[in-house]
Amino acid sequence: MAGGWVYIVTDKPYGTLYTGVTSDMRRRAWEHRDGAMEGFTKRYDLKRLVYVEAHDGIRFAIKREKLTKRWQRAWKIELIQSINPTWADLYDT
Repeated sequence: MAGGWVYIVTDKPYGTLYTGVTSDMRRRAWEHRDGAMEGFTKRYDLKRLVYVEAHDGIRFAIKREKLTKRWQRAWKIELIQSINPTWADLYDT
């Protein structure tokens, strides 16, 4: 069974947030960075990867993504800051 990732991208610290899910974090991060993905993230220029969370299976990741998308913005900011207090771009890591 393939693993899964939940991630958050933004345009700047405390900026617009997008929560997503993928089975290939490296590819998805590049797609956001390159502007290859049509839709919300491209329209708002969300390229900075500020949060990633690994899961054993894609089904677990999808479940977590759906839950996280319903969270209040303040909770998402706390989640980001718990692992990335400087809002550094995690793309290269």
